[in-house]
Amino acid sequence: MPIREKEGKTEIFDPVRKKWVLLTEEEKVRQYCIHQLINRHRFPVTLMAVEKQIPLNGLTKRYDIVVFNRSGHPYLVIECKAPSVKLDQSVLEQVARYNATLKAEIIGVTNGLEYRFFKIDFNTLQITEINFEF
Repeated sequence: MPIREKEGKTEIFDPVRKKWVLLTEEEKVRQYCIHQLINRHRFPVTLMAVEKQIPLNGLTKRYDIVVFNRSGHPYLVIECKAPSVKLDQSVLEQVARYNATLKAEIIGVTNGLEYRFFKIDFNTLQITEINFEF
């Protein structure tokens, strides 16, 4: 992962956004996820989007990571938090709200220390926690 110092700040190169971004605690988690998705899970960078805006209940929100299937439909949505943020009900509800618009079959949340992923069956509306290796 390319990292550089610029004007006294540490930046990391995001291979999805194709630009240098400030290396915050949350960004470290986001970049780790991106690199795992690319290198371990073999998702092509061309099927990923990072920090894009979506309309949600009349507001504009920004999701962290979405992986699309080859048809262009969201397959996986991941909400990233800094390691100091507890993965509580509010974080799970946040990714669920995003997914009400995106309709991905898998949603996940992580703070870099804990990873929780869920598969959604839109026919039965059943949500099952799954093991998605990071």
